[in-house]
Amino acid sequence: MDSKTLPIITTPRVVLRWISEDDIDSLYEIFSSPQVMRYWSSAPLPDREAAADLQREIAEGNESETMLKWGLALRDSDTVIGTTTLFNLSLDNGRAELGYAMAHAHWGRGYMNEALTALVSHAFEVMELRRLEADVDPRNAASIRTLERLGFQREGFLRERWHVNGEIQDAFFYGLLRREWLKE
Repeated sequence: MDSKTLPIITTPRVVLRWISEDDIDSLYEIFSSPQVMRYWSSAPLPDREAAADLQREIAEGNESETMLKWGLALRDSDTVIGTTTLFNLSLDNGRAELGYAMAHAHWGRGYMNEALTALVSHAFEVMELRRLEADVDPRNAASIRTLERLGFQREGFLRERWHVNGEIQDAFFYGLLRREWLKE
């Protein structure tokens, strides 16, 4: 999969698109922020070179189809302000995990909900997945609201799931079925 085959997903205010080398500074801004990475499963990026490595990892994952990661860009400027990801893809089982991150400066404006609504539609209606999953730190109230607004249901509590920056973190586990999304 390459920039020609990773589908571009457009909404009124944002576009989900390939992440190129031109987006490395944006990736660094997003993933070096302690606020953004507070509830993430890895530490903030230490420098711009780590962001360049991340961009290469994303391209390789997209090309091998082991994950699909889009840059969430503002339509009016094409500036990447976040990412959305389908990972741990199991096409035989019709499922994937959903991940997302957004630059702190853009929180609270509804961009992520708009992007994820379009991505979930793509996953269920185009890719014909049966199930999406997500895990979220129980302290991350905004992310929990985002998932629940999309119709995800809390299915479990995973104690001490992550060890990040010397801190042990729990996780809520969420799931959404295609039939629930399509209201079948």
